[in-house]
Amino acid sequence: MLPPAIQATSVGEADIRSDFSLVDHTGRAVTEADFAGRWQLVFFGFTHCPDICPTTLAYMASVLNLLGSKVEQVAPLFITVDPVRDTVPVMAEYVSAFHPRLIGLTGTEAQVADATESFRTWYERVEEETAPDGYMMAHAGHVYLMRPDGRFETVFQERDQPPEAVAQQILMHIQEREDR
Repeated sequence: MLPPAIQATSVGEADIRSDFSLVDHTGRAVTEADFAGRWQLVFFGFTHCPDICPTTLAYMASVLNLLGSKVEQVAPLFITVDPVRDTVPVMAEYVSAFHPRLIGLTGTEAQVADATESFRTWYERVEEETAPDGYMMAHAGHVYLMRPDGRFETVFQERDQPPEAVAQQILMHIQEREDR
């Protein structure tokens, strides 16, 4: 006889929050307060990433394009996990290749570590002889949707649903907020 199935339950909210002090791709110091009142679409990665980052940023760009006029209510943020290589000029060039609204964020190693901690995400430097500068950055591939007050709403992964589904969900949240 099999033991009874364990029923998982959840209570409360995930302790994921938009809390950072970084520098944007134009060289301006920013915090989460600079994006208050807008939904944040946040992805952590690095510019030397050979696959997940460019694919996910292209996916985010598709989502942004699908938002139409409501795109103004969303701050799309790409936060580097490789601040040693991802300087302000590098970030500026990189984000411009994906979408004109995409905001690249970098900072010191400590600032980036603090940002990843607030979002409860991970990254790790992995030595790899054949990679640029001899290393890669392993990292999570989540795209966070944060509410206009900086609290966690949900998380997406590019491989799990088409950009149309993500855009529709964001538009639904925007509409719900406008209806209040």
